[in-house]
Amino acid sequence: MLIAGCGEGESVADGATVTAYVVAPLCGEAEKKLARNGGEAGDVRVRVSCLPSSESSHKLNLAQIGANARQATEDSSAIAYIGEPTNAASRFSEPILEAAGILQLSQSSGTKAMAEVLEALSQSTGGSLRQSVNDALS
Repeated sequence: MLIAGCGEGESVADGATVTAYVVAPLCGEAEKKLARNGGEAGDVRVRVSCLPSSESSHKLNLAQIGANARQATEDSSAIAYIGEPTNAASRFSEPILEAAGILQLSQSSGTKAMAEVLEALSQSTGGSLRQSVNDALS
């Protein structure tokens, strides 16, 4: 059985792996939630890619925020971006992620955001997984 993949026009077989990109402060929580779910949602394996911190000395590092968002957009397996922890940081990453159709879950705990992503994936009925997650959670 084939299901549609993450990016436009791609398809992947059951058991494929998709990636949730997670900013540093939320990564540990997201990884724990994913581990409690056995690393999958339905027939799809999910992995977490932890991103470097975008804060130093309580100041936002705009270059790092942009680099983190671009890293997610360059990965065709990306289905969600968990972060940024503040409205100010989200304003810089959102346009980059939005252009690629990647949903950003921000100002949430890593546990809650990962639970939402896993639920959206497990209820996907076909088409693009990236779009299914986006539609379910936006």
